[in-house]
Amino acid sequence: MPKRLLRSQLLAARRALSHDEWLTSSQSAQCNLLSLQEYSQAGCVALYAAVHKEVDTAGIVTAAFESGKRVLYPALCGKQMVFRQIEAPDTLQEGAFGIPEPCPACIAHKADEADLIVVPGVVFDLSGHRIGYGKGYYDRFLMHLGTKTRLVGFCHDFQLIDGAIPADHHDIRMEIIITDRRIVYCRSNRSCMSNPDSHTGGY
Repeated sequence: MPKRLLRSQLLAARRALSHDEWLTSSQSAQCNLLSLQEYSQAGCVALYAAVHKEVDTAGIVTAAFESGKRVLYPALCGKQMVFRQIEAPDTLQEGAFGIPEPCPACIAHKADEADLIVVPGVVFDLSGHRIGYGKGYYDRFLMHLGTKTRLVGFCHDFQLIDGAIPADHHDIRMEIIITDRRIVYCRSNRSCMSNPDSHTGGY
């Protein structure tokens, strides 16, 4: 199925979520992420501010500050995206496209400075491919990853499809995908799927 059609269908399904459905799914997905060994070992975590019924990250940012992690959020600078460090969970302000982001005075960081990057998306597949909103901000930014950085796709379970997403050569693949129901490891030479109750945290 073409990317444009997949994007349209899954955005419509996400918009159709009731508030209670969104809240329940978000809470479960955040618990799954917080259970990861990759998260517990990360000293610097990059999150996103949820909009349009994306999986919420408010519980993660609170937990990250409580455990002393550095927390980064994306911000747009023209056609480019940067990560900026925040000092408290409530310091985001409205930015481009109405998405909350750190103020320009916050310290900027490169992609390879984060140990774990939580990436939003419209559609993911089991190989780690992702369809975003079509602007390419994350794909361009994540081209400069370091080897230590782990990429985590974060979505409602219905956004993770069984079929393959049409992929372009510049698309960046996720290493882990987390939903309200599943934790999926996508790396080709160590792929596995696990139920959160039996997850061991290793590759």
